[in-house]
Amino acid sequence: MTSRIDTTVILGLGLIGGSLARSLRSSGFSSRVLGFGHREASLARGVELGVIDGYSLDLEDALAGADLVVIATPTLVAAQMLERILPVLKRRATMPVVTDVASVKGNLQRAAVAVWGSMPPRLVLGHPIAGSERSGVDASRADLFVNHRVILTPEPENETGAVSLVRDMWRSTGADVVDMPVREHDAVLAATSHLPHILAYALVDALAQSPVSDDIFRFAAGGFRDFTRIASSDPVMWRDIAIANRGALLEAIDQFEHHLGVLREAVANEDAGVMLETFTRAKQARDEFATMLQARSRAAK
Repeated sequence: MTSRIDTTVILGLGLIGGSLARSLRSSGFSSRVLGFGHREASLARGVELGVIDGYSLDLEDALAGADLVVIATPTLVAAQMLERILPVLKRRATMPVVTDVASVKGNLQRAAVAVWGSMPPRLVLGHPIAGSERSGVDASRADLFVNHRVILTPEPENETGAVSLVRDMWRSTGADVVDMPVREHDAVLAATSHLPHILAYALVDALAQSPVSDDIFRFAAGGFRDFTRIASSDPVMWRDIAIANRGALLEAIDQFEHHLGVLREAVANEDAGVMLETFTRAKQARDEFATMLQARSRAAK
């Protein structure tokens, strides 16, 4: 890590924003970390816990003097926040570097271009692949991003120094930083994160409405618990993600629906061959993924 900055402003002090604030303070990457939000109780709690140094409930006041601005609000709100802050920051002699933590990039890119006319040179979109079923500043941890991937989606218009600063920020948290085009990011996340959440929510909701739901949940074992764990995530956040990434998510749902239909037909026809082929391919793919995770874990030690 080569960068050190004076003031970082976190817009939204939840799990991710709070964890990033903790990490930037503990690593010394930022001399001062300030917060902005609409719930003063949460911001005051952040000061009490030592997550941030101070806060403001006025957006323009919060942005004054910022060297780095991190939008850590829910996905749809993040796009609205960009629309609010870009005109303000554009009036400054030197615009601070701006980044975000949202799990969808396309809607933020479109919002920025609509306001700026092109991609702002000092706006570098990013997404930490880390989280928890818990939410709020009380759940924040300085080590949340250690050995986790962070995807940046730099654009040709981006200043090299801005990209380097955001990359250094995430590296200071212990994260592994990679670059990816916006469209590819949204397609990959739709398949690996957004679709699994949709499936978990749909399964638990369907079973909860079953006439024998009490017995279903009473006798459910570890496999059900592990598969449905993510259905405990924040419903509002995942509603917003589904809306923001609806194009890529619908493609992932349609692809899964097709494969599920093939498997349903195999079950209905007692086609043991198709079932065995499907289960075997899936097992091999999952085993390869587990090997990749083990190799990544060893490399991080």
